[in-house]
Amino acid sequence: MRQGKKTARNRHTAAAPKRSRGRPTDGGETLRDRILDTAEELFARHGFHGVTVREVTRKANVDVALAHYYFGTKEGLFDAVFLRRAAVINEARIKSIDEYQINPGPGGATIDGFIKAFLDPVIERWARGGPGWKNYLAIVAQVNNTPKWGGETMARYFDPVIHRLIEGIRTLLPEAHNADLYWSYQFLSGALTLTFAQTGRIDLLSSGICQSDDHEAVKVRLAPFAAAGFLRTCLQKQDR
Repeated sequence: MRQGKKTARNRHTAAAPKRSRGRPTDGGETLRDRILDTAEELFARHGFHGVTVREVTRKANVDVALAHYYFGTKEGLFDAVFLRRAAVINEARIKSIDEYQINPGPGGATIDGFIKAFLDPVIERWARGGPGWKNYLAIVAQVNNTPKWGGETMARYFDPVIHRLIEGIRTLLPEAHNADLYWSYQFLSGALTLTFAQTGRIDLLSSGICQSDDHEAVKVRLAPFAAAGFLRTCLQKQDR
C-alpha cells in the first residue's frame, strides 16, 4: 500500500510542469519563440512600460535567466518582438510593390494600385494571420504614436519599404514636391495604425454600422481614400 502511494506521488511529481532554466540545451528555438509570443501579447495589451521581463517569463513558464540569455534587456526583448514580424512583412510588401510595378494590369499603374500593393500584405495578415499578427500590429500602432519610440523604431524597421512606395508613386507624380509626398504618407500611416489599434471608436461613432475589426471594409476603402489624398495634396502646389 505504501509503495502504491509512493508511485502515485512520483507520477504526480513527474507530470508537474517545470520552468526551463538558464541556457537551453535543446529545443532552444521553441523556447525563444514562446518568450517572443508571450512578450508580444503582453506588450500589445499593456505597452512597453506596462510589462516586466519577469511577467513575460512567468506567463511563458520559463526562468527569467533564459530571457536575459536570449535578449539581454527588456529593450532587447522588445526589439526582437518588433523585428521578427517586421522582416516578414517588409519582404512581402517589397515583393508586392515590385510585382505591381512590373505588371500593373491593362490600365497601367495608378496611385491606388501602388498603395494597395503596400497595404494588402499587412491587411491580409491582420485579417487572417491569427492572434500573433493582431498583437504585433497593435504594437506597431502604439509605437507609431509614441514620441519616444515612434521616430527611431519605425525608421529602423520600416523606412526602406516606405521609400519604395513613395518612389513608385513618384513615377506617376514626377512634379510632386517631396514635402507633399511625405506628408501624404504620414496621413496614410496614421490612418493605418489607428485602424490596427481597433479602439472601437468607429463602432460607437457609427452606432454599430461599422466595426473596427471589419478587415474587408478597410481593404476596399483605405487605398482609394489615401490615393485621393496623395493626388490632391501633390497637385495643389501646381494649381497655385
